[in-house]
Amino acid sequence: MVRIRKDIDAIQAYVPGKPIEEVRRELGLRDIVKLASNENAVGPSPKALTAIKKACAQLHRYPEGGCPVLKKKLAGRLGVPEKNLLFGNGSDELIDIILKALRQPGADIVTADVTFVEYKIAGQINGFRVIEVPLCDFTYDLAAMARALTARTKAVFIANPNNPTGTMVSRRALLRFLDRVRRDVLVVFDEAYVEYVSSKAYPDSRRFLKRRNVAVLRTFSKAYGLAGCRIGYMMADPAFIAAAERVRQPFNVSSLAQAAAGAALDDRGFAEKNSRLIRSEKKRLYRALSRLGVWYKESETNFVFVRFATGARRICRALLEKGVIIRDMAMYDLDRYARITVGTRPENSKLIRALKETLEETR
Repeated sequence: MVRIRKDIDAIQAYVPGKPIEEVRRELGLRDIVKLASNENAVGPSPKALTAIKKACAQLHRYPEGGCPVLKKKLAGRLGVPEKNLLFGNGSDELIDIILKALRQPGADIVTADVTFVEYKIAGQINGFRVIEVPLCDFTYDLAAMARALTARTKAVFIANPNNPTGTMVSRRALLRFLDRVRRDVLVVFDEAYVEYVSSKAYPDSRRFLKRRNVAVLRTFSKAYGLAGCRIGYMMADPAFIAAAERVRQPFNVSSLAQAAAGAALDDRGFAEKNSRLIRSEKKRLYRALSRLGVWYKESETNFVFVRFATGARRICRALLEKGVIIRDMAMYDLDRYARITVGTRPENSKLIRALKETLEETR
């Protein structure tokens, strides 16, 4: 028998949102709306699609491993040196790369208990003890996280805004927290939803990079609509970027993803238009939830965290049978809670109708 690591028995594998194709096979439905995975309902920029088609002619060639063309373009857009940037196969891979670069026997990482589960999964895979700090009012409790740091802590992961609650921590709160963190602890800000934020209190994390123990993760999966391409990036101190380069896999970002991301950056109006649509439709969804008596948390993202009067899994199943996919929060032991991605106007209309019917049927 092949000997498999015993410690991975305790790792709970990531479970993605239910795909539309699976629902079609399972229930035989045709008209299905997926509002479970915080995807960009509008789709990618037409310029990105054109760039992908053009790049297909070179599929027999390996991609440029360091993404030099895209790196130069993004550095100019962000106003950071190229040496501060590293690209990955989505933010997921970058999280794993960070932990590989920091891995030591007996080390800890600190994060929240209700947040992006990949921090915990990747931490366990890489041999870290994961310290999970409870949220306060569904928001990162940075004071409690500072108290949770140990002599063995190597990194802190903060999703800002947070997935799945949609809340954010302010610049002032982050500065207070950073002042309490040892300089040998890497603080990772995961900003997957930064393009959707409207709060003026949201921090410009690029200003934190001068501290040298800060890394910022962003992605092309959300506002740019390139989730299927799998491409994200990290901003960090050049010394840490150099270390991360040594542990990343070669050719980790495909040539199609690089071409699509570069074209998406060129289409300046696309992400902005998408963000405006989401903000407008999110307000519409708030009004509908209020009419239906469903509690929700105001969100700085493209999704809304909600609480039902009865079990969310039952509600989610009933919606699924009506062709609407949302995400229950059972993975966090939050049995009455769910997360709803903000879709297009027709998609949200279908959700609101289905939710109204479902709530009336389950009373």
